[in-house]
Amino acid sequence: MSRIDRALRSNLKLRHLQLVVALDQFRHLGRTAEFLAVSQPAVSRMLGEVESMLGLSLFLRSTRGTEPTPAGASIVRFARQVLAEYERTREEIAAEESGASGRVRIGSMVVALPTVVGPAVELLKRRAAQATVLVEEGDLTQLLPKLRIGELDLFVGRLEPGYASPDLVTEALYNEPMRAVVRPQHALAGKRRVAWSDLASLPCVLPPPWASLRVKLEQQFFRYGLPPPVDLVESASFLAQLAFIHERDAVAFMADSVARHGEQLGVVKALRLDVAVDLPPVGMITLRGQRPTAATAQFMECVRKVAKKD
Repeated sequence: MSRIDRALRSNLKLRHLQLVVALDQFRHLGRTAEFLAVSQPAVSRMLGEVESMLGLSLFLRSTRGTEPTPAGASIVRFARQVLAEYERTREEIAAEESGASGRVRIGSMVVALPTVVGPAVELLKRRAAQATVLVEEGDLTQLLPKLRIGELDLFVGRLEPGYASPDLVTEALYNEPMRAVVRPQHALAGKRRVAWSDLASLPCVLPPPWASLRVKLEQQFFRYGLPPPVDLVESASFLAQLAFIHERDAVAFMADSVARHGEQLGVVKALRLDVAVDLPPVGMITLRGQRPTAATAQFMECVRKVAKKD
C-alpha cells in the first residue's frame, strides 16, 4: 500500500480534513486558526503532519496567505466529500435517535421556488413536522458542484442540456414559460399590447451568458430586426432582478410562476408580451449511485405530487 493510500485509509483524521477545508476557505493561517479555535502554530503543525503523511506539499505559504497546490486542491475536494458524508450520516442517526424525520438539503433555482419547492416543503412539513429542510438558492454553476461533493442532496431547477452528465440522474417535471416584468408603476405596465421594440432601448436584467435563456432572449430581438439592449445587468437572482426593476426602471425576465408570485406580492407587473422561447423543463437532479435519505426520498415524492397537481 502506498504512502498516500495508507494516509487516506488510516492516518488522516477528521481534524485534518477540517483543517484543509478551512485553509482552502480562508486562504490564511491566522483566520484558519481563529475559525478552528486553535493557535496559528497549531495550524502550521497540523498542516505539516498532513503533508508529511501524504509526502506532498498541499499549500503554498506566502506573505499574502496560502494557496492550494494541484495536489492540495485534490485533497480539499476529497476532504469536502468525506466531511459532507460524515455530516449526512451523523444527522440521519441523530434524527432516528430523537424521533425526528431527518434533514434534506435542497439546491433550487428561482424558477422552482414558488412553484414546487415551497409547496413541497409545506407538504413535507404536514407529513413530518420535525423534518429539517435546508434550501440554498443558486444556479447550476453554483449548485451542481455542491451536489457532487455531497453538500446538497437534491437539485430542483431547469435541466439545462449542457450540464447533462453520466454521474447525474435527471427527472423532468414540467415546462415553465417566461414573462417580461417591470415595476407596477412602469410606463409599460398598463399598456394593452407590448412589443419587443418597446424594450430595445430600456435597461434590462438578463440571465448570465452561460444560460440558454440568454441567447434565446437575444434572438427574440434579432427576430424583429432589433439589436439586443446594451444597458444590461446580468443576474439570475430574484432579489437582484427586483432591485434593478425598481432602482433602474429596468425590464427583467422571470418564469411565469415567479412573475405571478411577484404580482401577488405587488412588487412586479407582467407585461402583455409574447416571450416565445423554447426552454428546458424544470425537474430534479440527484447524484447517480447515491442512496437518498428517507427525508430526501419523501421530499422528492412531495415535489412530484406538487408538480403533477400543477
